[in-house]
Amino acid sequence: MTSTAKSLPVAPNMIELAIGGMTCASCAARIEKKLNRMDGVEATVNYATEKASVRYADEVTPDDLIATVEKTGYTAVVPPPPRQAGAEATAEPVDELHGLRTRLWVSVALTVPVIVLAMVPAWQFDYWQWLSLTLAAPVVVYGGLPFHRAAWINLRHGAATMDTLVSLGTLAAFGWSLWALFLGDAGMPGMTHPFRLDITRTDGAGNIYLEAAAGVTVFILAGRYFEARSKRTAGAALRALLELGAKDVAVVRGGQETRIPVDQLVVGDRFVVRPGEKVATDGVVEEGTSAVDASMLTGESVPVEVGPGDTVVGATVNAGGRLVVRATRVGGDTQLAQMAKLVEQAQTGKAAVQRLADRISGVFVPIVIALAAGTLGWWLGTGSGTTAAFTAAVAVLIIACPCALGLATPTALLVGTGRGAQLGILIKGPEVLESTRQVDTVVLDKTGTVTTGKMTLVDVLPAEGEDAAELLRLAGALEAASEHPIARAVADGAAEAGPLPAVTGFANAEGLGVTGAVDGREVVVGRLRLLRGRGLDVPEEVARAATGAEAAGRTAVLAGWDGRARGVLAVADVVKPTSREAVARLRELGLAPVLLTGDNATVAKAVAAEVGIDEVIAEVLPADKVDVVERLQGEGRTVAMVGDGINDAAALARADLGLAMGTGTDVAIEASDLTLVRGDLMAAVDAIRLSRRTLAIIKGNLFWAFAYNLAALPLAAAGLLNPMIAGAAMAFSSVFVVANSLRLRGFRPVG
Repeated sequence: MTSTAKSLPVAPNMIELAIGGMTCASCAARIEKKLNRMDGVEATVNYATEKASVRYADEVTPDDLIATVEKTGYTAVVPPPPRQAGAEATAEPVDELHGLRTRLWVSVALTVPVIVLAMVPAWQFDYWQWLSLTLAAPVVVYGGLPFHRAAWINLRHGAATMDTLVSLGTLAAFGWSLWALFLGDAGMPGMTHPFRLDITRTDGAGNIYLEAAAGVTVFILAGRYFEARSKRTAGAALRALLELGAKDVAVVRGGQETRIPVDQLVVGDRFVVRPGEKVATDGVVEEGTSAVDASMLTGESVPVEVGPGDTVVGATVNAGGRLVVRATRVGGDTQLAQMAKLVEQAQTGKAAVQRLADRISGVFVPIVIALAAGTLGWWLGTGSGTTAAFTAAVAVLIIACPCALGLATPTALLVGTGRGAQLGILIKGPEVLESTRQVDTVVLDKTGTVTTGKMTLVDVLPAEGEDAAELLRLAGALEAASEHPIARAVADGAAEAGPLPAVTGFANAEGLGVTGAVDGREVVVGRLRLLRGRGLDVPEEVARAATGAEAAGRTAVLAGWDGRARGVLAVADVVKPTSREAVARLRELGLAPVLLTGDNATVAKAVAAEVGIDEVIAEVLPADKVDVVERLQGEGRTVAMVGDGINDAAALARADLGLAMGTGTDVAIEASDLTLVRGDLMAAVDAIRLSRRTLAIIKGNLFWAFAYNLAALPLAAAGLLNPMIAGAAMAFSSVFVVANSLRLRGFRPVG
């Protein structure tokens, strides 16, 4: 994970801490700085997820890390494991939201009369100011308690945060009002003053700011509440992912079915999945056939047919028959748990744009306090009156809170990565987003990525006067006795047409084909050389058909009996149905596609022509795939690589952006930046679109957060903003940033 911290030679241990007590981005920056000052520690603290991702050396313990966070004035705990988290982690945020909502509504009920009285001079009856004081005091003290408490803790640790600004501003306005009421002229019977949004020159002894103190508290409390609720909504995708799994399972032990909690399953257990039930954990089907709906994990709407020997993934739904499955992975090792872990890691990290925002937030608060003091001094120095000077200084304190700046990136990441997980796209880290914008070339591995990776019978070419069905039936029967992938393709194609006859005297000619007796005929199936070697006549038309099939990138299998070749069966690794459209979509995104394969050039060019790729690099050894990526990079290209096999892992790691098909090997997935859970090239298109869209939202958020502070601070210093309006604007900016990020929940895949 990229971090702002120093680069460590060795930091072998990794831990995630749940941080409590943070109220703004400045808090996160302080904790991060303190942790990174420890020897052998590299930390990233995320305000939106309220988590710290920490790498630490062996001489440091988790207790040391927690102690450092607590010394900084916050709390830290090791969060519960995923399954427990999915069930229990909802309680605390709900309680926190409930407490915040109560505090907000009490404050709103007390503040509305105060603001109304201040705004309408005609309603300012005798001693109205004392009623305002009675109503405003609980708002400032009780409603603003979270800000005052946090400001006090920060003060004790010699730090200043957004809470410092809010607390200083509201207490200053309230304190001024108390002085004016008890020691000035504001407490006199019949006192009135108009509500103005500009600054007037007076001595201030007859002015009170109770509506500003209470109003600012309410607006910022409202901002906090909606921010907390939106952050909870933003993380809903991950919580939904964690809660997808089955809660109990029917295990077969000693010939009896017993229902047990799913966390008691162990590797090797056999369990039953009935129609409509969720598969309890990752495993291999031992009995039964069915269709499994994996849409919640892969985004793929079409159920997948499974039978004995096929793998199934935990949390998918059995849509058809009864299955007996042997567990191969349980608990934190399952695909669901790994997906959740990847999503959380991505949400905890920081993109380069966020690191800039963090640095600004870290120094912003002290600068603002100095600016407020300078504003106060300047207004007093120009003889504008104490009231004018005080109002401008308070407005500067309140308007400047850098809350929106701190939320700009994390909330967009939270929503974007969560939405990606729902669509079967796992973004490993926020730095990946930057890469997707720069990529201009996409290298596509052929087998298993553009094609299915499985040989399939695509054509039956009988000689003149021969029956195609008979050719397929006899050749398929003989090939059914072989385990070779090409033989399996012919046998499977023949089996779809009808039952196959028995074979006797089966023999395998290594590397050439097979022979045997079918329905009393001596049948030979294989290469041209095998048929001629067995004395069979090969008509010119059959030889031409074989040559034509190979020229089209297919494997030609000849079949014959009774001394003569009877026809050709064409077998190929077929292109996936969506690959052509996916290549076209990649071009629309500004990417130049390149097909990379170890196959011969003829096959590669045939596949490339079918999907619309112009640049083909064929006959590449697995070890040389990295060299191809490096050569393209040497030409000044920024390269994305899409692959699925062990032989793609090094190239995926070397590419500027690596995308691994989730149907591929664990090694390839580990080496990639993006994992596509479904084995469909269209998922690569969606991954790049979602990543770019998330990055665009982040940049939009940062622009508005920066623009807001840069535009508002001069207005406040110039005395053109009432403190209450400043508080409302500050709260709105945070809510705007979160709401803008939530637009990513509406992202739709293409097609």
